[in-house]
Amino acid sequence: SPQTKYDFTSCRGVLIVCLVVLILFSILCIFIRNRIVDIVYASLGALLFTCFLAVDTQLILGNKQLALSPEEYIFAALNLY
Repeated sequence: SPQTKYDFTSCRGVLIVCLVVLILFSILCIFIRNRIVDIVYASLGALLFTCFLAVDTQLILGNKQLALSPEEYIFAALNLY
């Protein structure tokens, strides 16, 4: 995230919408009990939260206004958790 030339922080709105869709899909998964649907749901959740992690990492390290210095790595790790 900090070394890429793409700005992931502008994707926060899209990620929130995807999270709402994933929550609605989870309600659908309650009624459709199938192993394939469960695997798709878990895969989409892992992919979505990986994108959230990339956005948060870029906010901490890559954003020019709110960027932390390399000496503040403990504070940055706590922010990610």
